[in-house]
Amino acid sequence: MEQFISFGIVGLSTAAIYAIIGSGLVVTYTTTGVFNFAHGATGMIAAFSYWQLSVGWGWPVWLSVATVLLVLAPAFGLLVELLVRPVQALGEAEKLVMTIALLSGLIALARWIWSPNKARTLPKFFAEQDSFQIGAATISWHQAITMLVAVVVAAGLRILMLRTRTGTEMRATVDDRALVGLTGADPVRANRVAWVLGTVLAAIGGILIAPMVALDATQLSLVIVSAYAAAIFGRLKSLPMTFVGAIVVGCMESYLTGYLPQSPYLPGLRLAAPAILLLLALLLFPHGRLRGRDRHLSQVPLPTVRGTIAFAGVIVAFGLILATVLGEGDLITYGQIFAFGVIALSFVPLVGYAGQISLAQLTMAGVGAIVCARLGGNGQWWALLAVMVIAGIVGAVIAVPALRLSGVYLALGTAAIAAIFDRWIFTLPSFEVFGTEITLFDQGSVELVGPRLFGFAIDTPAELTVFSAVCLALVTLGVAMLRRGRLGRRLIALRDSEAAFATLGGSLLLTKMLVFALSAGIAGLGGALYGMQLMSISAEQFSFVAGLGIFLIAVVGGLGVVGNGLFTGTMIAGPLNAIVALWPAAANLVQTLPAAAGLAYSSGAVDDGLVPSLRRRWEPALRDPVVMAALLGWIGALWILRLVDVVNGYVLIIGAVAGILAARSWGVSRQRDAPAQREIPVEWWGLERPWTTEDEEVLDRAIAARS
Repeated sequence: MEQFISFGIVGLSTAAIYAIIGSGLVVTYTTTGVFNFAHGATGMIAAFSYWQLSVGWGWPVWLSVATVLLVLAPAFGLLVELLVRPVQALGEAEKLVMTIALLSGLIALARWIWSPNKARTLPKFFAEQDSFQIGAATISWHQAITMLVAVVVAAGLRILMLRTRTGTEMRATVDDRALVGLTGADPVRANRVAWVLGTVLAAIGGILIAPMVALDATQLSLVIVSAYAAAIFGRLKSLPMTFVGAIVVGCMESYLTGYLPQSPYLPGLRLAAPAILLLLALLLFPHGRLRGRDRHLSQVPLPTVRGTIAFAGVIVAFGLILATVLGEGDLITYGQIFAFGVIALSFVPLVGYAGQISLAQLTMAGVGAIVCARLGGNGQWWALLAVMVIAGIVGAVIAVPALRLSGVYLALGTAAIAAIFDRWIFTLPSFEVFGTEITLFDQGSVELVGPRLFGFAIDTPAELTVFSAVCLALVTLGVAMLRRGRLGRRLIALRDSEAAFATLGGSLLLTKMLVFALSAGIAGLGGALYGMQLMSISAEQFSFVAGLGIFLIAVVGGLGVVGNGLFTGTMIAGPLNAIVALWPAAANLVQTLPAAAGLAYSSGAVDDGLVPSLRRRWEPALRDPVVMAALLGWIGALWILRLVDVVNGYVLIIGAVAGILAARSWGVSRQRDAPAQREIPVEWWGLERPWTTEDEEVLDRAIAARS
């Protein structure tokens, strides 16, 4: 019984921290309509700042705590409010990208400032004082302070929300922001108070929990998963139920630690328990209408057959150029362009076409890498087909809970699934299912080899680079044909309105399972190619945090365009790696660039994505056969000169970039000099010029917009 009580005390003290953090999350969301994925990272930064002041610089504890909670945390809350204010009137995707970018950026920033290679610890409050007894329970002063702070926070929030004018403004802002402004209240002030309060509560939680866990940027940031579960108990609006949820989560973690049977398969279960509970809470609890549910949907362009084939040819040519001009070591690094491109392309049908937000695509890539390693160990070509099938089945299973979730709830659900794989599934040792031994990463790394096609082994970095480029080209063609087909139109209808889609006879279950399976299959193929290129991979390379950068760059590129795969792969494995190679000291800076790109996108600096924007700017050159022929000839000549060692790689790159820029200017100039074409009225389409499939979609959208 004493042991049971002891674990209960530990659980309650942990629950108090989750309650503090979760209440800050609820206050921010209910007032501003922005679900802050970076809430845990905010507490992490506060914990590191407290360590820096109290341990690093030797400040007194009371002064360090006061500085963090009364100066740094409020200032950071005001900064976040300034960043978030422009996106509050936008759709869910922009808000989601903003806070995910903050999460990724804060983790990268913390690793930059406080090197993860140096161990850091924080002492507990009054650690030198003896614990005291309450009945049979032994309570440390740190635990007592934690629970007391939680009680004070609960009482303070109740007084603020129910007994003060500011609390009334905050609650009114939840219901109708415009109406609050008409009554003379200030919604902006309410937002500022909410962000400052939420940031301070996250900082309190970070300072209290840091002495109990490793002072690690990623681990502290993902403690928020437990607070997410508590907040979902409160349906993102009830503070009392959030505290109840925190007690459930905290006690569950503590009792699992004490009473979970000893087994090599179960340690990860305790770590994944908060994510499992979060997923169950999302599925079981009813959800109200999301704040800011009005979505700003951009048009998904319809790729032409000729243009897509030409683009696929460019991808293959790019792979050939890289394979023939780069050394073996560089190919292992830059050949990842095409593997990352395939993974990024998996977002296009799922998020771009169907509007289903997923943060678990890199997890699906990890599934594909495992399947390829286990089934294609001797170069079996059919292992790649098995990769797509098995990853697709896993994706279809994920689609089942997606039926109950949408928007930020779906993002939370897929994040929970990624965390479950990270903390438990990928760490499992070998096990048997119906007599068949199943081996995942087996708590280490796995090796992959290239396939054998027609008796030819694809095993060198150059061959794997070309093979990956061909795979990316084929997947790009497939996604483009999907967009042009009936299923593509159904997916876009699903994105526009699930209710209308179901009313008109569409099957939500079948369609969601199909698009999740298709997307997971593509991601699995990308994971297999990634593993082949590196030859050896581990579970850490497919973690939830590692996938955030790919998601952010893909969003910036434009989730509705098939060119996004090559763009994202090039950005991740191209310039980012090149900057580190040329300037090793910039490695930490490079890690923050995807987050900066995500912030720029969500703030409106990038409208519908960089790829569509670049496409519009390059339209004159792309449609001019003379300009394109000259550009291809120029790049081909440079390539030949590089093959015969007349020029080096730097000259090739600089010359190609210069030729591309010159081609754009030439194309614009030729278009300006060409005689202007008369605009044909819509009623004469098909008579004075040929009718195209794009015309039908333009008319359908115009009619829908006016109806």
